[in-house]
Amino acid sequence: MTKAAETRGAAKPLFSYRKHWAHRFGVAPFLPMSRAEMETLGWDSCDIILVTGDAYIDHPSFGMAIIGRLLEAQGFRVGIIAQPDWRDASAFRALGKPNLFFGVTSGNMDSMVNRYTSDRRLRHNDSYTPGGEGGKRPDRSVIVYAQRCREAFSDAPILLGGIEASLRRIAHYDYWSDKVRRSILFDAKADLLLYGNAERALVEVAHRIAKRGMAQDFSDVRGLAFTRDATPEGWLEASAEDIDEPDEGRMRKDAQSETVVIRLPAFEQVANDPESYARASRVLHRESNPGNARPLTQRHGTRDIWLTAPPIPLTMAEMDGVYDLPFARAPHPSYTQAIPAWEMIRHSVTIMRGCFGGCSFCSITEHEGRIIQSRSEDSILKEIETIRDKTEGFTGIISDIGGPTANMYRLACKDRETEALCRRPSCVYPDICKNLETSHDALIQLYRKARALPGVKKVMVASGVRYDLAVKSPAYVRELVEHHVGGYLKIAPEHTESGPLSKMMKPGIGSYDRFKRLFDAAAQAAKKQYFLIPYFIAAHPGTSDEDMMNLALWLKKNGYRADQVQTYLPSPMALSTAMYHSGFNPLKPVRRGASEKVDAVKGLRQRRLHKAFLRYHDPENWPVLREALKAMGRADLIGPGKHHLVPGWQPAGTGKAGEGRRTGQKSARPQSREFRTNGLRSRGP
Repeated sequence: MTKAAETRGAAKPLFSYRKHWAHRFGVAPFLPMSRAEMETLGWDSCDIILVTGDAYIDHPSFGMAIIGRLLEAQGFRVGIIAQPDWRDASAFRALGKPNLFFGVTSGNMDSMVNRYTSDRRLRHNDSYTPGGEGGKRPDRSVIVYAQRCREAFSDAPILLGGIEASLRRIAHYDYWSDKVRRSILFDAKADLLLYGNAERALVEVAHRIAKRGMAQDFSDVRGLAFTRDATPEGWLEASAEDIDEPDEGRMRKDAQSETVVIRLPAFEQVANDPESYARASRVLHRESNPGNARPLTQRHGTRDIWLTAPPIPLTMAEMDGVYDLPFARAPHPSYTQAIPAWEMIRHSVTIMRGCFGGCSFCSITEHEGRIIQSRSEDSILKEIETIRDKTEGFTGIISDIGGPTANMYRLACKDRETEALCRRPSCVYPDICKNLETSHDALIQLYRKARALPGVKKVMVASGVRYDLAVKSPAYVRELVEHHVGGYLKIAPEHTESGPLSKMMKPGIGSYDRFKRLFDAAAQAAKKQYFLIPYFIAAHPGTSDEDMMNLALWLKKNGYRADQVQTYLPSPMALSTAMYHSGFNPLKPVRRGASEKVDAVKGLRQRRLHKAFLRYHDPENWPVLREALKAMGRADLIGPGKHHLVPGWQPAGTGKAGEGRRTGQKSARPQSREFRTNGLRSRGP
C-alpha cells in the first residue's frame, strides 16, 4: 500500500481521548445559555464558549449542537451564546471568560447568503431565528463575533469554524463587495480556523489547549488554517505563483516529500490579477483529497496563511458516535416562538455527509469534501425510533432520510489506494468513474428497514436525487417511487445546454431523460401520479442568452413552469466563482496566454433576462423577452402558437415589473397542470 493510502486511515479515533477532568459534571439537559443555567449544573465557568448566528437547537442537524455535544462528550463544559446583540461586547460576557477558547461560527448558513439574494437585495426573514425574523445576525458574522469576543476578553483564544469561515480560509472573491478579500483569519484576528467537517480537528485542538495552552505548534493537525511569518526550515516549497509557467504546484517524482508545501499566488497577486486568482482556485481544488493533499500557504502582506491538509473523514463508527450523542432534539426552552428551520427538519434523519459530484457552483466540495461519510443502519434506525418515541408532534412520517445527496449512501471508490491517489474533481463527470461503486443495494435495504419500524407510516426522500447515479439502479428508482415519494421528487439537471453544463460539471440532459423514463414507468406500474421537479440555474458562468432561450423552449415543450427562480450566486471559493470573477476556467490548466476563457453573466440587465427566460410563462416578463428575442434574431418565437415562446399580446396591467422587480401581482395565466415548484436553487447534487 502506498504512503497516501496509509495516511487515509491514520487518524486518531474520535472517542479515544482521555476525558477532560470536568466530565464529572455529567450531561447537561441543554448546553447552558445563561449564568443561571451554569449554576444549576454546578459550574463556576465554561471551558469552551460557542458563539453562533443561529438560534440554539439541540439537534444533530445543527452544527453548533453537534460541536457542543461532542466537546461535552470529551469532558469539557460547553456554553452557548446564540444570536447575541453584536453592537457591543456585553452579550459576549454573559457566560464569563472561557477557560480554553471561544468557538465562533455564523451558523448553518453563510451570513451573507442568509441575508442577501443573488441580486444583492435584502432578505427579510431568517429560518434559523425564532419567528423567522430577519436581522438577528450581522453581515460577515464570523468577523463581527470574533471582534466582540476579543473586546470582551482580550486574552481569550478565538477559533473560527463553520461554513462561513471554511469558505473564506484563503484569499477569496467576495460577491457582495465585488472584490477579492484576504483570508477571514486576518480580518477576524482569530488564532485558528478549522475548515471542513471539524470534529476531528476540534477534539484534538481542544485537548491540546487544555494541556499546554495556545503557545504550541498545531501544524500536524489536519483541517486547520493559521498564520506564520514564513515557511519553517525543513519544508520544501512547490510554487504555483508564476502563472507564466505551466507548473501548478506539481513536484518532480524525485522531489516528493512529506514536508512539501504548495505556495499559492499571494493575496496581493490574486487581488489584482484575475488569472492568478483562477490559478489559486485550481490548485486549491486539486489539493482536496485527504489521501494525497499537501499543505498550502499564501502570502498576505508580511504574513503567510498556512492550511494543513484536509481532515481525514470520519469512519462509520465515528459517525455513529457523533449522531448518537445525547441531543435534547429540541430548541432551547428559552425560545417562545417557532423556529422555521427546526419545524422543517424535526422529523428528518441525516444518513451521510459529503458529495463526490463536484458541481463547480456548490460549496459542499470545499466544506464537506467528496468522500462519503455514512452512518450504520443501526444508528439510523435507532434515531428514527427516537424521533417516534420522543419528538413532539410526530405523526408517523419521517420527512426526509438523506443528506447533501439522497442516493450516495455508502457509495465509494472500489479501491482505497486508487481513491487515495485520485485528483479528479468529480467521480461522476464527465462520466461516472469506472472505479466508483454505484450499487444502491445498501440504501434500498435501509429504506425497507426504516419503513418497517413499528409506528412509522412513511419515510420520505426530500433530499435531491443524483439522477445519473440512480439510472444505474432501476431497482432503486422503483423503490423510491413506490414507497418514498410524496407526489413530487426534486432533481437538479441545472441546464439543458452543453456550454453551461460543461462549466457546472453536470451531465447532459440525456441523463435526465433516462431517469424520467424510469421514474414515469415506475409511477405508472405503481398506479401513482407523481411528477419530477427539475431545478435550473440562471446566469451561471458560460451561459449565453441563446442557452437560456433554448432552456426556456425545453421547459415549455415539457410543460414546466417554475413559480420562483434564482439566478446564480457566486459563493466564496467555488470553482464557478473563480470563473465568474476571473473570466477563466480553473477546470483546465491556467497559464498566462493559454488559459481557457469563460464569459460571465454579470450585468444586472442580463442576469434578469436569464431569470426571465426561466419564467417565460409570466406576463410580467414578456416585454423584456420579446425585446431580447428580436435582438437575437428570433422574432419567430413570438406569437400565439405552441411552438412560440411568448405571445405578441400583453394582458392589461402587466409587463411593467419584470423579473427581479415583481409587484406581487399574480400571473394572468394558470399554472402548469404538472406542478408548481417551491423554488430553484443555486447549488445541489
